[in-house]
Amino acid sequence: MARKKAAVDFEQSLAELHQLVERLEGGELSLEDSLACFEQGIRLTRDCQAALGQAEQKVQILLAHGGTLETAPFDADAQP
Repeated sequence: MARKKAAVDFEQSLAELHQLVERLEGGELSLEDSLACFEQGIRLTRDCQAALGQAEQKVQILLAHGGTLETAPFDADAQP
């Protein structure tokens, strides 16, 4: 279930980021609203990058084991 939740969170964050970009590109926001959207966009971008980094690490683990599924510890904070 955790994998499905992570995928939903990534997709949701990406959709929110897309909406923020559209609002910012619309050019009708005040400076304060634009800054708030920009800050939220930075947070969403970091969340998406973290999710992609974890997915990449999982793929590298699978490839390192020749594509076979094995039980192995996974550290989301470790860098490959």
